[in-house]
Amino acid sequence: MKIVEVVEGEGPVVLGQPHGGTEVPEEIRARLNAVGAGLSDTDWHIGRLYDGLLPGATVVQARLHRYVIDCNRDPSGASLYPGQATTGLCPVTDFDGRPLWSAGAEPDEAEIARRRDAYHAPYHAALAAQIERVRARHGVCLFFDCHSIRSLVPRLFEGRLPTFNLGTNGGASCAPAVESAVRDAVAALAEGPGDWVLNGRFKGGWCTRHYGRPEQGLHAVQLELAQRAYMEEVAPWRYDPARAEVTRGKLKQVLEAFAGSLA
Repeated sequence: MKIVEVVEGEGPVVLGQPHGGTEVPEEIRARLNAVGAGLSDTDWHIGRLYDGLLPGATVVQARLHRYVIDCNRDPSGASLYPGQATTGLCPVTDFDGRPLWSAGAEPDEAEIARRRDAYHAPYHAALAAQIERVRARHGVCLFFDCHSIRSLVPRLFEGRLPTFNLGTNGGASCAPAVESAVRDAVAALAEGPGDWVLNGRFKGGWCTRHYGRPEQGLHAVQLELAQRAYMEEVAPWRYDPARAEVTRGKLKQVLEAFAGSLA
């Protein structure tokens, strides 16, 4: 089973997609309960949504589902949001707090360690290699981590999520010029000031925090997009081409601003 898919580009931007995968090894799938088998917490259609928006961008996609391993979590298991509800390296509940595994089939510490080595490490080896390749070519690398989530998840956040949720780890993961360029692009495209936020509930996951080292020429930004912008937010999670085309136009402008932010 392929763990990661890479499309190499010659530009300065790398697009990470750690949560778009839907593949589950059969021995793991057999242990999921009905909730887990529904794979509801997928960043549905994220590859299709971003496809071709920024010619020359490198794309690194995880093929496995986040219930197998969450490639946007600290491999040590440390929480990214201490004191707040979240899910772990090998989730045992979904975003709504419902168990994912059949009784007694939850991954134990030994299983988590095995999956980390077998699945988490190869994704990050591929991502790190592409980031270094791009930095060697351009002197900098602009890493954009692509995510999406349902608009309403009461366990994780109150009310309806803004459409555009930018995260720069409080400004630590990129240069001020990069943050400003992306922020200004999103603010101009959003449907009002309440439709976007910078470093709100989602400040950037482990990928953004780990790879964002602006003093070394590595600049990282995460975008958590509300799924209502491009799809139906109930099973079977259909892609909505009309809505998606509008959103793709906006994302293209955001990515272009990101790519040109250090010019």
